[in-house]
Amino acid sequence: MSSKVVNESSMFYIDFCPNCSNILHLDEYLGEMRQKCQVCPYFSTIKNVMLASRSFYKLKEIDSVLGGKNAWENVDSIDVVCNSCNHGRAYFLQVQTRSADEPMTVFYKCCNCGHRWRE
Repeated sequence: MSSKVVNESSMFYIDFCPNCSNILHLDEYLGEMRQKCQVCPYFSTIKNVMLASRSFYKLKEIDSVLGGKNAWENVDSIDVVCNSCNHGRAYFLQVQTRSADEPMTVFYKCCNCGHRWRE
């Protein structure tokens, strides 16, 4: 029972073990690529190998999510102790991050070291 699931947009396929129907995983053995079942001893050597690379998107920093560096330009400061440097003053910004019936989230940025946290 060998069947393939094909996705044309990304050009990959999944093979299933003909003995136990589990997904075959890629494995390198003695310099050759093969598909190997992790449940039973079945394996199949791959003759035409097409290598691909995977790229990841850079995650947004918290500043860009809150409006970038401009979001911190004209904010008020408050007396609160920074956990990083023990400075007694920090800028604060309130943002509605959840539903309207929930309280606003307060983001803090230390005036001294720039450490950020939220409550």
